[in-house]
Amino acid sequence: MAVALSGLTSIAETEYEVVDNDLFDHRHSSFAQVLQNIVSDNGRVNYALIKSDPDQLHKYLRELARVDSELYRSWFSDQQLAYLINLYNAQTIDLILRNYPIDSIKDIGNLWRGPWGQPVVSLMGRITTLDYLEHKLIRPTFNDPRVHFALVCAAKSAPALLNEPYIAERLQDQLNEQTRLFILDNSRNVIDLSSGILHLSMVFKWFSSDFESQAGSLDAYIRQFLPEETAARMHGRTFAIRHLEYDWSLNDSSSP
Repeated sequence: MAVALSGLTSIAETEYEVVDNDLFDHRHSSFAQVLQNIVSDNGRVNYALIKSDPDQLHKYLRELARVDSELYRSWFSDQQLAYLINLYNAQTIDLILRNYPIDSIKDIGNLWRGPWGQPVVSLMGRITTLDYLEHKLIRPTFNDPRVHFALVCAAKSAPALLNEPYIAERLQDQLNEQTRLFILDNSRNVIDLSSGILHLSMVFKWFSSDFESQAGSLDAYIRQFLPEETAARMHGRTFAIRHLEYDWSLNDSSSP
C-alpha cells in the first residue's frame, strides 16, 4: 500500500536508520509498558507520572520514527494501521507532556496553528502533524470509521485511551470493542428509544460522512454495535439526532 508523503517537511536523512522488517516489534512492547503504567481503567492518563520519567515513551517514539516508507509498504494492512494508531496516540501523549500542566489540549498552539497542526510527528523520515496523520493518511487510506474510537485526542469526551497498544493480530477485535464501548457509554451517547432521539457525541457530527458512507446513516452505523434486542427495537424507525456538548478538559487522572 503506497504512502503519500506530500505535505511533509524534510529532515536530515541521517537522523533515522532503516529497521529490518524482522526486527520491528509489531507487538509494540515499549508502548505497552507505558500504557500499563499510566492509563487507568476508565481511560484517564497519569500525565504527572510519565512527565517525571518519559524515557520509555521517547524510546518507543524513536522506534516508530526509524521505520521508512519502504518498510511500511512491506507490511500488511493491519500492521500498517496498528502502527499509525499507536503513533498518533503516543505522539499525543508526548505533545501533552511538552506543555504539561495544562487544562486542555486546545491550550496548545495559537490561533493559526492549534495542537493538531504542530510539526511534532516523526513519520518515515519526515516531520508532520497529527492532522496530517489522521486526515491525510489514516482516514483516506483505510476508510474505516472505527479509527475515530481508537485515535484519542486527550479530552474527557474523547474515546477512552486503551491501556494496551493496538496490534495487528487483534486489531479488528480491538477496534470493534472500542467502538462498542464508546457507543454504549452513557456519558458520551444516549440511545433514547422512548423519545426517538439519539443524543450522540460530537464525533458523530464531525465525521458523519465517514459513518454514513459505510452504513447509510448514523443510526444504521450505531445499530451494528448495540445489543441485539436494542438494535431490533431501532430497526425500521426514524430517529432525531441531537449532539451532546463536548468536554475538551484534559483526560488527566489527577483531575476530578
